[in-house]
Amino acid sequence: MSEILKQKIRDIVERVAQAMNITCQVEVGEELRDGKIRLLAVVRVPDHAHLLIGKNGQNLQALEHLVRTSVAKESPAVSVTIDINDYKRAKASQVLEIARQAVAKVRSTRRAQALAPMSSYERRVVHMELASMPDIITESIGQDPQRRIVVKPL
Repeated sequence: MSEILKQKIRDIVERVAQAMNITCQVEVGEELRDGKIRLLAVVRVPDHAHLLIGKNGQNLQALEHLVRTSVAKESPAVSVTIDINDYKRAKASQVLEIARQAVAKVRSTRRAQALAPMSSYERRVVHMELASMPDIITESIGQDPQRRIVVKPL
């Protein structure tokens, strides 16, 4: 079953890229996390990756939504993540650095600090990273696309 899903993901990503006259290479890996299958599609785009990624990753989010919706019909227990030229990985590192700076400020001032709006994926990365800090709590506030995290002292 997962090989069929992997091929479906490759086909969708390649068709979208082809419609945009973009060549790409798609590799889909699999891992089991908390009893749920997670598929990660790593997309390599030699030229014009910015077109697939879009401003602030909006096209990437749309592509991911398209793929998730298609996969969910056949296998609702499967989670799908797409990363184009390590954009998400780099963005997550950047967001974590900003969150760490906010934690330092919260610790020194003992006042809550709101971060800039970010995607649900980025918020999840920050929540997971800061959850290990016993003196800090995080909370998401607002509505998309302005949803953000507030870092608070305990």
